[in-house]
Amino acid sequence: MVLVGLVLALALVGVAPGVAAANGTIRGRITLPPLHPIEHRPSLMQPPATAPDREPSQVGVVYLERAPRGAFEHPENRRYRMNQRDERFVPHVLAIPTGSVVDFPNNDPFFHNVFSLSRPRTFDLGRYARGRSRAVRFNRPGIVRVFCDIHSHMSAFILVFAHRYFAITDEAGHYRIENVPPGTYTLAVWHETLPTTTRQVTVPESGDITVDFVLTRSEGGPVSPKRSEGG
Repeated sequence: MVLVGLVLALALVGVAPGVAAANGTIRGRITLPPLHPIEHRPSLMQPPATAPDREPSQVGVVYLERAPRGAFEHPENRRYRMNQRDERFVPHVLAIPTGSVVDFPNNDPFFHNVFSLSRPRTFDLGRYARGRSRAVRFNRPGIVRVFCDIHSHMSAFILVFAHRYFAITDEAGHYRIENVPPGTYTLAVWHETLPTTTRQVTVPESGDITVDFVLTRSEGGPVSPKRSEGG
């Protein structure tokens, strides 16, 4: 399974050749194929015939499969936010380092119930009203799928990395990973509807490299993660 491989990749630690202080930057653009609507999670409260499909996000995540030496010397305990607004999670895709806390504020004029059954982090925040917020700390790397138990069409992804060498693309597909030690790495691209794509790259000292990806859909069609799996 593509997602199982990605979960393992998020936790891998490698050693890159060279420890020079003159680090570089990886940047580029991801071009996606035409994306099809994503089916919502079935619910007795909202039958499939009436629940709206959600257009797939154009946002992807680019990351190093193996972290260079020194990636874990300074753990980051940061705080992030995933809003509930207009019956959507905003942002739909969030990438964070391990140890981070994510706040889930409710900005809608009705109740939400945020939860996940993903193995890296299982939680159920219960029902809470507009103006309230609840938080979750993520200590294990992997992919966490987030849902609302009240609104079946709401879903999101949180990718938790054991290192800091990752970036979320903008809506146009651009990304930038800074302060990468010189060396050769495997650069990977994740998107919620496509198989993970990888490419070997070499980062020079004090230099920038441009790595563009043109993603294609496999013969089997888009990859749709299952809610019951670890990602």
